[in-house]
Amino acid sequence: MPFTFRPLELDGVIAVQAQVFPDERGFFLESYKKSEFHANGIVAELVQDNHSRSRRGVLRGLHYQLSPHAQGKLVSVVSGTIWDVAVDVRQSSSSFGQWTAVELSEAKKNALWIPAGFAHGFVCLSETADVYYKTTAEYCGSAERGVRWDDSTLAIDWPITDVSVCERDQNLPTWDAADFFP
Repeated sequence: MPFTFRPLELDGVIAVQAQVFPDERGFFLESYKKSEFHANGIVAELVQDNHSRSRRGVLRGLHYQLSPHAQGKLVSVVSGTIWDVAVDVRQSSSSFGQWTAVELSEAKKNALWIPAGFAHGFVCLSETADVYYKTTAEYCGSAERGVRWDDSTLAIDWPITDVSVCERDQNLPTWDAADFFP
């Protein structure tokens, strides 16, 4: 099996570890295989790929899209290291308002599956990081929502405090003022 799947404490969020096949040329790995993902509970049609580059300390998020444009995300890192966060924004969920995080890196060759109904954000821990992620819905600006990364209700334990956040993300609403999934 080219992957191991480890469900995390929030329902539906799954850490994915790819099997790496090194040899004298370098290495090979499968980053996604529909049949394996489906067999392990990640049944999703992936329709858009995104690639971002960030410098050390850049914090992006927390972002999500409301239905019918809600996005599941398969997040991986092709260079560098990030601390990747998922926050449950489903009001009907027993883990509503809770978060989980995983360090994703080029060295670990791991990924994080974040289903629709979760806010997503990350902070770059390395000099630079290239983050590559697949989504289950195309970007839709009118459906985009977010929550401040430093909201005291969420109390996310970010591993670094000297962060750079864009103006748009600084102006996201607090948890108490955000729009959520039912």
